[in-house]
Amino acid sequence: MRLGHELKRLGRHTAIYGLGGMVSRILAVLLLPLYTHFLPRSAYGKVEIVTAATAVIAILLQLGVASAFFRFYFDAKDDAGRLTVVRTSFWFTMGSATVGLLIGMIFAAPIARLLGLGAASNLVIAGAVGLWAQTNYQQLTALFRVEERSVAFAIASIANVLITVAATVLFVAVLHYGAIGLIVGNFTGTLIVYAVLLAYRHEQLGLEFDRRLFRGMQKFGMPLVPSALALWAINFIDREFIVWYKGAGEVGVYSVAIKVASIITFVMVAFRTAWPAFAYSIEDDREARRTYSFVLTYLLSFATWGALALGALAPWWVALLTNPRFQRAQEAVGLLAFAFAIYAGYTVLAIGSGRARRTQFNWVVTGIGAAVNVGLNFWLIPKWGMVGAAISTLIAYVALFVGMTIYAQHVYRVPYQWRRVVTAVGAGAALTVAARAAHLPFAPSVVLVAVYPLALAGLGFYLPAERARILRRVPLMR
Repeated sequence: MRLGHELKRLGRHTAIYGLGGMVSRILAVLLLPLYTHFLPRSAYGKVEIVTAATAVIAILLQLGVASAFFRFYFDAKDDAGRLTVVRTSFWFTMGSATVGLLIGMIFAAPIARLLGLGAASNLVIAGAVGLWAQTNYQQLTALFRVEERSVAFAIASIANVLITVAATVLFVAVLHYGAIGLIVGNFTGTLIVYAVLLAYRHEQLGLEFDRRLFRGMQKFGMPLVPSALALWAINFIDREFIVWYKGAGEVGVYSVAIKVASIITFVMVAFRTAWPAFAYSIEDDREARRTYSFVLTYLLSFATWGALALGALAPWWVALLTNPRFQRAQEAVGLLAFAFAIYAGYTVLAIGSGRARRTQFNWVVTGIGAAVNVGLNFWLIPKWGMVGAAISTLIAYVALFVGMTIYAQHVYRVPYQWRRVVTAVGAGAALTVAARAAHLPFAPSVVLVAVYPLALAGLGFYLPAERARILRRVPLMR
């Protein structure tokens, strides 16, 4: 009963957290034709460069404290201790984000030249303001997550999205501010909602900074910085390889494949939002281990079913969502969808090292994954282009999953249900290969997706582990 209650709690919060992310992504897709009408391709390229740069800088500025916040909040013994964690995290985040803002404003011109933006220093300044707003906003909304107030989090997220969309339409389509309008529009909602949250939380945000606590949070979080950078490299560096070897056109096709495969991340992003606070909130280690085990099984089963739906039906997804010129993207959709599903499992495994406060070697695991990805990009992309990039991404995420399994089990052993996990992922992969290798028409492909739960039943997925072992030893009766 206790396990069922915990899983229902995780599912409820995941569903609510997903509202904001889903609204954001749906509106982004619906408004894409509007933005592309008013912005030239070069403007979009510059916005992408600024966005990628600010993502890296955000990782460096936070020094892992954003991740440490969740662990230390639930380690605090009382409300006073939790308040100290909140205030220490808040003032560090405010200070580091402000440093980033000042550097961006003072050195905007040389940074613009370094990033290949030419004289567009205004884009760097706008990006620095957006970085400041987003970093501080995430810290305040993290309070809703540790308090398990998912409805309040969703309200803030949706308000942010709606204001952002209105501001972006105004700056891009009405006032014709171009690339700078898109960047400013993207952080306007974040800035406004952050101001409201500051007023709402002002009683909790007193002038308190515990240096000893901060050093402990740094010790926990600093090893996660190179880990986050390595994950960023796995997600983005393959585009650079494709440009070098195959040109920008191939990147465009690959980007379409990523966007279609990313449909699976609608739910995965919501899960990753709910997961840290939920995982650390379980005080009893025995209950935590049992819960983590079932979460990995169910999450990978659900994610694999989603990856099967995307991979087996890839030709029709691509035809529905894109122009015929991009139809070849279907070749990479299934690979990327399974890569994203495997990454979801990695996030569950990684919580073990966090719970044990043994994050010092997380960067080794992610570093190996990044090295695998880069090495395979050199080998596969020249021959197979964007399909080679998709294969590299999938193998890199599998390496992450295996590496984190080994490390996390060493520092915090969990009785994961590996037979069920392998059965779920293997069945989904086999059905996807069967659909696309045989070039099945639409209706049979849909049938293969629909029978996935039945296939799991036939493979003994739903049987208790002990009963499954017994049945495997019993010979079939003729």
